[in-house]
Amino acid sequence: MEELDRSRAFAKDVKRIVVKVGTGVVTGKSGRLALGRLGALCEQLAELNSDGFEVILVSSGAVGLGRQRLRYRQLVNSSFADLQKPQSELDGKACAGVGQSSLMAYYETMFDQLDVTAAQLLVNDSSFRDKEFRKQLNETVQSMLDLRVIPIFNENDAISTRRAPYQDSSGIFWDNDSLAALLGLELKADLLIILSDVEGLYTGPPSDPDSKLIHTFIKEKHQDEITFGDKSRLGRGGMTAKVKAAMNAAYAGIPVIITSGYSAENIDKVLRGLRVGTLFHQDARLWAPVTDSNARDMAVAARESSRKLQALSSEDRKQILYGVADALEANEKTIRDENELDVAAAQEAGLEESLVARLVMTPAKIMSLAASVRKLADMEDPIGRVLKKTEVADSLVLEKTSSPLGVLLIVFESRPDALVQIASLAIRSGNGLLLKGGKEARRSNAILHKVITDAIPETVGGKLIGLVTSREEIPDLLKLDDVIDLVIPRGSNKLVSQIKNTTKIPVLGHADGICHVYIDKACNLDMAKRIVSDAKLDYPAACNAMETLLVHKDLEQNAVLNELIFALQSNGVTLYGGPRASAILNIPEARSFKHEYCSKSCTVEVVDDVHGAIDHIHGHGSAHTDCIVTEDPEVAELFLRQVDSAAVFHNASTRFSDGFRFGLGAEVGISTGRIHARGPVGVEGLLTTRWIMRGNGQVVNGDNGIAYTHQDIPIQA
Repeated sequence: MEELDRSRAFAKDVKRIVVKVGTGVVTGKSGRLALGRLGALCEQLAELNSDGFEVILVSSGAVGLGRQRLRYRQLVNSSFADLQKPQSELDGKACAGVGQSSLMAYYETMFDQLDVTAAQLLVNDSSFRDKEFRKQLNETVQSMLDLRVIPIFNENDAISTRRAPYQDSSGIFWDNDSLAALLGLELKADLLIILSDVEGLYTGPPSDPDSKLIHTFIKEKHQDEITFGDKSRLGRGGMTAKVKAAMNAAYAGIPVIITSGYSAENIDKVLRGLRVGTLFHQDARLWAPVTDSNARDMAVAARESSRKLQALSSEDRKQILYGVADALEANEKTIRDENELDVAAAQEAGLEESLVARLVMTPAKIMSLAASVRKLADMEDPIGRVLKKTEVADSLVLEKTSSPLGVLLIVFESRPDALVQIASLAIRSGNGLLLKGGKEARRSNAILHKVITDAIPETVGGKLIGLVTSREEIPDLLKLDDVIDLVIPRGSNKLVSQIKNTTKIPVLGHADGICHVYIDKACNLDMAKRIVSDAKLDYPAACNAMETLLVHKDLEQNAVLNELIFALQSNGVTLYGGPRASAILNIPEARSFKHEYCSKSCTVEVVDDVHGAIDHIHGHGSAHTDCIVTEDPEVAELFLRQVDSAAVFHNASTRFSDGFRFGLGAEVGISTGRIHARGPVGVEGLLTTRWIMRGNGQVVNGDNGIAYTHQDIPIQA
């Protein structure tokens, strides 16, 4: 099934469509009409007409059809002796005249069968020089469209002043492709669809197996890659004209799709926003990188830019983050428009509700992201801080200072807001960054990446943050242990495991977020209900949401357990039980305690006491975030000391386990490992240390003649 594409952004608002059908679609190899294809095309156009679309057809094929008919007539009228002589080339204008009537006769017959009226309009280049003609053209076409008539345009080659059809490219338009583009502009169309005999624009000849279909044409990227004219790498002269016409229309404001006319449903697919053909759009540069870089080039560019970033003053780095925050707010509508396409595509693809929820970028979420970026900017500059200062010997001073790691590779799924958090942390910590988001969020990621990198000054360069758009590039990136310093995967257990098993680069992250809330017998009931409800319902798809509720066995007797269960079930939470809880509560038994629901579901189990809760967490948890609710301080301290998780809470929701809520400004991820960083990873988790020594000509010389003092020197604030 084709993916929903960016074209959906304008397709949902399309009313007036110009459809141009090429000679290769209208006629077969013999030059005769391709009746099946034309019939299917007419059915599509008739359906659009009945659905309320205003359809304008520009049809080629008259010259080719006329040539075929005249050759047949010439053959019939020739003697055997005539046939032995070299055959002269038929006059193109005569072919056009004969073909026009034949082509229109077919359209009229076909549309009549579909209860649609069609009208022929033959135009010449010179006519468009007349303002009165253009005014009358608009009025006539509007009148036809109001009456549900489909106008069929063609250049009147038979009486054109051009030297010959297809041989003279002078004038306001020079073929039916450029005529279609001109009509789109003149008649204020919302969309131009050019139907060809290939799927769209390719990187090389369509017959070449190495050629790839270009889904979105970006002028700055593709114009220099393709040689037009006789030396066209496309290998099809007709495509040259189509691309030129498409560029003219697109950069004047009319979206254009070049796609195959051989598929009976391509027009419908375009209007449903599906990814077919090649899209030309004036905003195409927003949706894809202008230049292709291989994995190493991207990583090296990110490192070079990070060094430029580190060279800036603390105030300058702070101003970059303020600029990013402002840009997020200024581009809120554009971000939400692209995000809505991702959400719609995810829903149409049948993704789980929890995954769709992670995709959504609401105005409130965008404002919250901007606020977190500003908070990060206002924090103390993390780069170059002196952490320890030592007098090694007389006039020989050693400093341990904070320093960026270098280049980070972050692979994340679903959540486009993670891109903003990660990018802002990279800027604050002076690191270069490569990002690979999930395909379900590709439009959101692309626009967020553009908004952020556009806010980075040229003195640093937008290559500081690279967006990896192809899944195939990940294996190459994971081999670059000499250029990339840390990989942080944010996603499923499968994703994290795959990355850990395929790279030598250090990996920081967590696979699962199986968070527990243990309700002790000495709990405050109202507090327990609030915490349990918040931990599960505030954001069920988050990795810090409660997945298992553990309850002290004594709470079954005093109805506390039932009240907790009611608080969850009354809010739509589906419950599964461990062996003890499922028997007590008569609920389905959970298949596994090691399951992350990421939805309004959770597991419940009854334990004997706090020791039973700790054992359960160590046996089935993921060392992410776990919580105890109790009024007994000794039990609370026991839980806090012995539970070996990255974050352990007393009388507070697990949802607080978040970089922003911890005051870190934002988080690049949550680590459940024990090396380098643990828990929510903010700026400090993206830093390493350097040693700076200042001397006065000292040498080692076998440690002769030097007296080591190793005295700590107070660090001045």
